[in-house]
Amino acid sequence: MSALEGPTAAIRGHILLGDDREAEEIWVRSGRVSLTRPSAQGTNMRVLEGWALPGLVDVHCHIGLAADGAVPVEEAEKQAVADRDSGVLLVRDAGSPLDTAWVHDRPDLPHLLRAGTHLARPKRYLRNYGLELESPDLLPDAVRTQARRGDGWVKLVGDWIDRTLGADGDLRPLWSDELLAEAVAVAHAEASRVTVHAFATETIDGLLAAGVDCIEHGTGMTAEHMALAAERGVAVTPTMLQIGQFENIAAQADGKYPVYAERMRTMYARRYEHVRNLYDAGVRLLVGTDAGGTISHGRIADECAELVAAGIPPAEVVAMASWRAREYLGFGAVVEGSSADLVVYPADPREDIEVLRHPTAVVLRGVVYPAAG
Repeated sequence: MSALEGPTAAIRGHILLGDDREAEEIWVRSGRVSLTRPSAQGTNMRVLEGWALPGLVDVHCHIGLAADGAVPVEEAEKQAVADRDSGVLLVRDAGSPLDTAWVHDRPDLPHLLRAGTHLARPKRYLRNYGLELESPDLLPDAVRTQARRGDGWVKLVGDWIDRTLGADGDLRPLWSDELLAEAVAVAHAEASRVTVHAFATETIDGLLAAGVDCIEHGTGMTAEHMALAAERGVAVTPTMLQIGQFENIAAQADGKYPVYAERMRTMYARRYEHVRNLYDAGVRLLVGTDAGGTISHGRIADECAELVAAGIPPAEVVAMASWRAREYLGFGAVVEGSSADLVVYPADPREDIEVLRHPTAVVLRGVVYPAAG
């Protein structure tokens, strides 16, 4: 290997590649990982030292979405850059009204798995966020369409406040159990997985019976639900930053929707205990910020810190946010020839989760970018 053909970067120190895999040095050549020491260095090879791990994964993120709906492409690009600079190099976009397929053609932006557009009912979700189906019977066909437009995922809105109930307005499921089962079967026939927004306890039985693959938020899950989810391999994304807003949501509902306000306050108050119970039950937990709507992008370290605050060990949270999430989404382990997507830190984040706030370098497809930390 000549110097010109040699690696463009070397990462030295502690490279965490999996639960039981660690290397002392890896190299980057032509945008790919090499685990074999080269015979010669590349011209102007950069050396990065510290603790490195496969790029972080935000599994509940909305590129192209803001509080009032879709944003211009230029703003969506800024959102993706903020995620990248925080160390997030793989995003599962959990629903966006903006077609972000163009991100696939941008090597400087994170790898993206799109779930298409949220599927909801009129006045039963946030305005301008999703595709509102006039009749619930349209759900299976809508799922088929979104599955063919997305990247292996479909996002359903499982429940939302029903304001037609007046003062008794509260969270109610959007779909019958039969329709959910049919919709999930349609998605699976299209080789797509299904994830569902679900706050309420009443929604979960139907989701588990339908065979959904993942539940977003999951704040209403009982111990029985958790046991079933663990047994069936249904993952849950707790979205702690989003649940942290429930007290404010409840305050806005006070007076007009007291039943709903009380439920949201209850879920807010027990949020840490609830997530710890999910973990103790053996449920696969994913790390997602819910960035997009009302939460800014680039906050993966905040989400991880909240999971640790709930009592999950930092080493477990790091694994959830990195190599385990890659595996779950089909990106596999970092091996010889993998895309060189890594984040470098000055210390071991498994010992102190706050380290995730201070990456020293981000390597995406072999290119080294300055980090937000």
